[in-house]
Order: sequence, then C-alpha cells, then structure tokens
Amino acid sequence: MDMHSRNQYLQTLRERYLKTKSKKERGKILDEYCKNTGQNRKYVIRKIQPYVSLAPRMRKRRKEIYDGYVRAALAKVWEIFDHPCGQRLGPLLKTETERLRRLGELSLSDETAHKLQKISSATIDRKLKHDKEVLHRLRKKGFSKPRSLLYQKIPTRLNDWDTSVVGNLAVDIVEHCGSSKKGEYVNSLSVTEISSGWWEGQALMSRGQYPTLEALEKIRQRTPFTWLEIHPDNDSAFINAHLFRYCQKEKICFSRSRPNKKNDNCYVEQKNWTHIKKIFGYLRYDTLKELNIINDLYEGELRLFKNFFQPVMKLKEKTRAGGRVHRKYDLPKTPYQRLMASDQISKEEKEKLEAIYLSLNPAELKRTIEVKLDQLYKGYQAKRGAQRVEPFKKQSPRTVTNYMIQPESIQLPT
Repeated sequence: MDMHSRNQYLQTLRERYLKTKSKKERGKILDEYCKNTGQNRKYVIRKIQPYVSLAPRMRKRRKEIYDGYVRAALAKVWEIFDHPCGQRLGPLLKTETERLRRLGELSLSDETAHKLQKISSATIDRKLKHDKEVLHRLRKKGFSKPRSLLYQKIPTRLNDWDTSVVGNLAVDIVEHCGSSKKGEYVNSLSVTEISSGWWEGQALMSRGQYPTLEALEKIRQRTPFTWLEIHPDNDSAFINAHLFRYCQKEKICFSRSRPNKKNDNCYVEQKNWTHIKKIFGYLRYDTLKELNIINDLYEGELRLFKNFFQPVMKLKEKTRAGGRVHRKYDLPKTPYQRLMASDQISKEEKEKLEAIYLSLNPAELKRTIEVKLDQLYKGYQAKRGAQRVEPFKKQSPRTVTNYMIQPESIQLPT
C-alpha cells in the first residue's frame, strides 16, 4: 500500500474517528488502521487530527540543466560513435565535440557545447533511455544480436566427420506443439550416433536446460558405446553452462553447428523425420499421459525396432560429372550390425547386444508399436473432442500425415 492509498484510507477513517465520542471506539479505529498499514500509532494520532492536510504535496522540481537542445545533440553524437554506453561516450564528448562542430557535423551554441562536455555518464544514459529502447526494438525485428561468451568457447563444426569413429553424436530437439507454441507441450530429444546410425530418443515436457541435461544422461546410460563428442545446433537448451560443464567433467568434446545451417547437423535431421515425425505426426501432445506413452516407445519397442531391424546406408563416394552428382553407397546394414562389426565396441557390450537381438521378434515389436500409437491417438481424440478431430477419425498419428509422406530416404545430406 503506497502513501496515497494510506492517506485515502485515513481520510475515510477520520470522519468516523472525529464523530466518535468514546475513547474506546477511537482506540479501535486507530488499532484497525495501524494493523492494516503498519504505521506507528503516535504518528497516526497526530496525522488524523482535523487540522492536518492529507492532500498530496507537489514536489518542487529541480531546474533542468540539460534541456532538449543538449539531448538532441547528445543523441546525434551517440549515433555517430555507434551507440556506446554513457561511460564510453563521456570521454568522447570532452574531446570530440569541438572537432565535430568544426567539421560541420554538429550545429549548436557554445552554451550547449559546454554542457555536452561536462555531462556525466549517468546523465547520458538517462537522457538516451528512449533512444536505446527504440534501437532495442529495431534489433529485435531483424538486426543481429551479440552472442554470449559461451558461444565463443564452443567451436563450430561442419559435417566433416570421420564416419569410421564410433561415439560422435548429433543432437536435436523436435517439438510436438501442433499449430501453436503457446503453453507447455512435449518435446523429443533426438540423438544419433554418426558412424553406425544408432538412434535414441527421450521425451520431455520442458525445453529447460536442466530437463534437457537429464534426458541426455538417460540416453547416455542406454547407449552401448562411449560418448566422444556432442554436436547440437545453437538452441539455448544445449548451448548453456550446465551442459558445457557436464561435457568438461565427463571429458566429452562439445561442438555446435553454424547458425541457420541445418546441413551441419544432417545426420540427426534426417532421423527427425523417419524416427519421430513419421511416427507421431504433427499433432500437439501436451499431457502427462501422452508424455509417458511416447517415452515408453522411446525407451522400449521403438528404439529396439529402429536400431536392430532398420538398415541404413552410408555414403562411400561422391563425384561430380558436369551438372550431375553421382553417389555410391555401401551395403545397407542395421545400426546393430555396424556396431557388431566395429572393433571399437567391447566384447561385453557385443555380447549384451547379441543377447538382446536374439530375444527380439520384429513382428511383435511392430504390433506393440501400433498398439501404443493407437492408445496415444485415442487419448488425443478424447482430449480434443470428437468434433474437432472428425476428419482424422480411426487414424493413428503415423497415418494422419500420410498425405505428406515421401518415400523414405536414407541418403545422408552433404
């Protein structure tokens, strides 16, 4: 409660206080006011008297030294020197004001020039407050913004990977927001091992830095190889101090893509379609039940089906003949087969992978995936209401987007 509100409250109680003859009733009025406002009782007794004015006093304004002429000249000099802060602009005003006048860049009186030369840095920032807000709005509309120092510490890397080395991972986040990004919704963390094509996913409700780091740690515990390098895009969910310190602690290299260059992260971008969007469609998932179903697939049947029974092709050679590009690929192999053929996987891990492979039934995995996708979509129908989803009735999330499905490509973008 500010002083104006307290005075209004006291003005209302004053009428009751002065009309009351009983000392006990006056004490109750004072107790009520002191309890609600926290003011001292003796101070209130003096203030509630009829001869004390409760009208707000007009503050006496100080004489303005730096008027509109100074502010206009200051804004022009600030623009000439590329918008420095007040501490950096102050010394320039002392040395460059007269020079700019001689060069004809500033047209101002001697009095205004003298004021410019003695203005303090705090007053400069105060006088330029509106101009800085306008500049900030312009930068938000498309001007480049400075990156944090952390971006300078993390090196950029193109898609020039040594695909014979196991343990380099491309990382990305896929949103399940539907047509609106309002509120919270499910996001899929997608991780692809570049050499073998081994893929892992984890769903999270928030794109915060801690949830993303926790999801990465869960995926790391499931992978059968040692992590050597993490390569995300420039999303703040990845480029932050928490993941940076985690990589330093675990001795994992940390690189990033160039801004707006999706081809730098091509190995995971192609998986975003074949392993996530093609499976779950472009619907909005924003409930805990949907999150649990998606994670159940990521941690169970979907990862097993994709890694043990979905062959991928690796580019061996690319040559250009005139205007045409000829590509040669190796024999299609599943990520499991590529890891088993690698000498960079320990014998114990290979035995575990082989035991898992022998225990799997691909047809049963496919049926289980379809059942869980049907459960997911039925929950989506119940959430959205029958009328709003009538065009897609009796369709699973995977078949909702069939009109957009292209033949699956396993070619690596270059």
